[in-house]
Amino acid sequence: MQKLINNPYWEEGIATLTVILIYIILRIIITKVVIRFARLNEVLEHRTNLIIKYINLLLGILTVISITIIWGVKKDQILLFISSIFAVVGVASFAQWSILSNITAGIIIFFSYPFKIGDKIKIHDKEYPVEGEIEDIKAFYVILKTNDGEMITYPNNLLMQKGISVIYKSLEEKEFFD
Repeated sequence: MQKLINNPYWEEGIATLTVILIYIILRIIITKVVIRFARLNEVLEHRTNLIIKYINLLLGILTVISITIIWGVKKDQILLFISSIFAVVGVASFAQWSILSNITAGIIIFFSYPFKIGDKIKIHDKEYPVEGEIEDIKAFYVILKTNDGEMITYPNNLLMQKGISVIYKSLEEKEFFD
């Protein structure tokens, strides 16, 4: 035991284990909170799983950064590494900015929840107004079914930019039984 305590890396090892334990606890707690939020708002399971994956990725990145700081990697080196990664990703994804904006819009739609599957919506677009029932909400787009039966995929980032009216079903459409 004395050998173990005299080890020069003892403190870093304990700190690393603490960070990993905190990561595991946060991951469990956040997963439960997101699942509870999804159940209260009747969100589909695949949308919930997608949001959990995004959050777990962010937690994993923060954990790796924390561990590298614990083990003495200088902040300048970390910043240089991170800025290099952002430069490469930025250049590589510059042409694909719409993919990133669609993912971000999908997360916002998940948490703000302005509409749900089954709602009939009208998208106020000057050139191409769209009206239809939401069939599914994916990470990148929403699938709408028009009155003519046409299936339309509409990007999430455009849903965040356009005005949308949620058209509720009238009482005449519902059937009542005694």
